[in-house]
Amino acid sequence: MKKIIFTKDAPSPIGPYNQAVLSSNTLYTSGQIAIYPKTGELIIGSIKEETQLVMENLKAVLKEADMTFKNVVKSTIFISDMNNFTEINKVYASYFDEETAPARETVEVSRLPKSVNIEISMIASF
Repeated sequence: MKKIIFTKDAPSPIGPYNQAVLSSNTLYTSGQIAIYPKTGELIIGSIKEETQLVMENLKAVLKEADMTFKNVVKSTIFISDMNNFTEINKVYASYFDEETAPARETVEVSRLPKSVNIEISMIASF
């Protein structure tokens, strides 16, 4: 059985998908981009600012499912420029403890939704 997870503290979906789906004990989040949930404003600024907003959006989705970043078992980071990896990694790392950090891959892509610079999705489990 699956349960749809939705919070007004993260951006509303911009297509036919949900913020996250909880199936059994596993949460699958959709990719989050740098959109302020309250205003719907897209932020394309410094990569640090974008990454922080993406992580805060994911934090809100996890919270709605009664989870935290400690529950995350897998992350996928899509970026438009691998030269931004170091700055992204600094922000991303601030949300995890080393001993509970998830598995992860980072992939450079040619284009992301709304031409943002970063999108992150996660899988978490109880």
